[in-house]
Amino acid sequence: MTIRAPRGLARGAPPGIIVSDAPQPDRISHSDLAAAVRALAMDGVETAKSGHPGLPMGAADIATVLFTQFLKFDAADPLWPDRDRFVLSAGHGSMLLYSLLHLVGLEGMTADELKRFRRLDSRTPGHPEHFMTPGVETTTGPLGQGLATAVGMALAERMLAAEFGDGVSDHHTYVLASDGDLMEGISQEAIALAGHLKLSRLIVLFDDNGISIDGPLSLADSVDQPKRFEAAGWRAERIDGHDAEAIASAIRRAQDSDRPSLIACKTTIGFGAPKRAGTSKAHGEPLGAEELAGAKAAIGWTHAPFEVPDDIRRAWLEAGRRGAAERKAWTGRVEALDPTAKAEFTRRMHRKLPEALGPAVASLKSRLLLAPQEVATRKASELALEAITEAMPELILGSADLTPSNNTKVRNPAIVSPGSFGGRYIHYGIREHAMAAAMNGMAIHGGYRPAGATFLVFSDYARPAIRIAALGGIPAIYVMTHDSIGLGEDGPTHQPVEHLAALRSMPNLRVFRPADAIETAECWQLALERTDGPTMLALTRQNLPQVRKAASDANLSAGGAYELSPADSEAHATLFASGSEVSIALDAQALLRAKGVSARVVSVPSLELFLAQPEDDKRRVIGAAPVKVAVEAAVRFGWDAVIGSDGLFVGMSGFGASAPYKDLYRHFGITAEAVAERVLRTHNL
Repeated sequence: MTIRAPRGLARGAPPGIIVSDAPQPDRISHSDLAAAVRALAMDGVETAKSGHPGLPMGAADIATVLFTQFLKFDAADPLWPDRDRFVLSAGHGSMLLYSLLHLVGLEGMTADELKRFRRLDSRTPGHPEHFMTPGVETTTGPLGQGLATAVGMALAERMLAAEFGDGVSDHHTYVLASDGDLMEGISQEAIALAGHLKLSRLIVLFDDNGISIDGPLSLADSVDQPKRFEAAGWRAERIDGHDAEAIASAIRRAQDSDRPSLIACKTTIGFGAPKRAGTSKAHGEPLGAEELAGAKAAIGWTHAPFEVPDDIRRAWLEAGRRGAAERKAWTGRVEALDPTAKAEFTRRMHRKLPEALGPAVASLKSRLLLAPQEVATRKASELALEAITEAMPELILGSADLTPSNNTKVRNPAIVSPGSFGGRYIHYGIREHAMAAAMNGMAIHGGYRPAGATFLVFSDYARPAIRIAALGGIPAIYVMTHDSIGLGEDGPTHQPVEHLAALRSMPNLRVFRPADAIETAECWQLALERTDGPTMLALTRQNLPQVRKAASDANLSAGGAYELSPADSEAHATLFASGSEVSIALDAQALLRAKGVSARVVSVPSLELFLAQPEDDKRRVIGAAPVKVAVEAAVRFGWDAVIGSDGLFVGMSGFGASAPYKDLYRHFGITAEAVAERVLRTHNL
């Protein structure tokens, strides 16, 4: 079999694959290749009796041109660092991606896996999950997330190139996006950030089929998407999404652009389906036997379900091998790096911590013991970062336009700016959602550990991307300051009361609320040591006394909770507290002591981490005191796991108010006197 190249072969295209649809002996046409994608996608959805066939059928031409002519990858090594990234932002069309990964020969993506689409423990879940399926670059499904995550990937690629050279990092990030992706608000945040930074290696292929679940897109939307992208600093054009030569030409133009590019590809959803093509009925349900047969006839596919003829399969497998030579050349370039640069690049891509991190934190803790600091934990975080950033060059900081308040910018680091990617600080603008998603992309891409900041109350704006990080085990770090009514005069719109409980309830998200400068340093160390999920630091605006006075080689925050101040004798009460309320608990302990009541204080920097400890460890920390009190300037939800449903809680039961923070603590009864009174009154002590 001979496979020939089309006229004007795209940069990097495999020799031999043609785009002509004219019948030619011993040649595989573009239509043949795309038909295989369509057929497998239809078969997968039909077998599962569930899924979205319309997008794979409509976008198959786009994906076929991209994978066979442009995408730099090697199916034998799907984690090759310098591969092009392909993000299916329209994750509901997952059978498109699974079919492609199967056809190019990715190990483990067998026909049996396609047959198990949407089945328990398959590699073909309903929406792509990057932690389950090799070749899936990021978890998508919530619309807009893939597009915004890809911005972070494209940014990480340019930053690595600025640091290690184009010989190490020289690839594109491609996104297949739907109408729904572009209607979600996060898309505006993401494209504005990408356009501002001139991320020219980012190319979005818009599956412009004009259909949503409810019906024609015109029911709810009339935005001119290319003009919208152009207004955000992108290059944009419209093409016929079923014309292979037009698709290839557009991608070549995008590759040559000095800006990110949008290619709006006009397609027909459910392409080939006799009755459902171009309608919402093709979007989210199986075609049914009759419509499936008609669609296969329309594209000239006469083969059994999940069957691909040998000649077409060989052509696709050749596409899967097309990056092998480039991967080998890249490996040679990395081997030729200066030994120090090579070691540093390798360490980062394997997410190995620098040896200097532990000593840097230990040195800071020693200095704090010698010179205690009464500072807000946001300031304590800044002190920690001054030590950590010297030891961990891959730590990339940033803020959603709250840099002076978040205290995340230390020692005037170089700024990441349009066309200049050698910095270590990112000004995300007022784009919390895009910031969190871009951080996901940077972390998944590899080479960097991103940490982004805003106020804790605005974690609501970022929550969907935080959830993706928790679901996918992405080690992003969120610095959330102004963590309670302690922020004071800005009032209840800015005072988080329910947020700690809500965030703690998210599986695999670790929330820390440190009590002083030493705990803050420990929590930063734990956040950076973690590689299997995201971490959030909730930090105060108001100054706090340093409650840790004794030296400890151990990281006491690592267990989530520990006895900070023991009882003088057998304890009548245990006072549990986090963050700014730990000092209140210590003052309450002193008041109770004066009344002849022995109490102990347990600091709880991470409630959910503590609850995940072995039962014996939890019992030891909780203790046997008959009175258990939790003190936190937030709602009670979650604390009953420690204090029991009959335990005492001193905190918030509603929203805050606008006033100086000390007045608010008195107004809401979160004081040492109130804690002591509750203990004394409850047990008539």
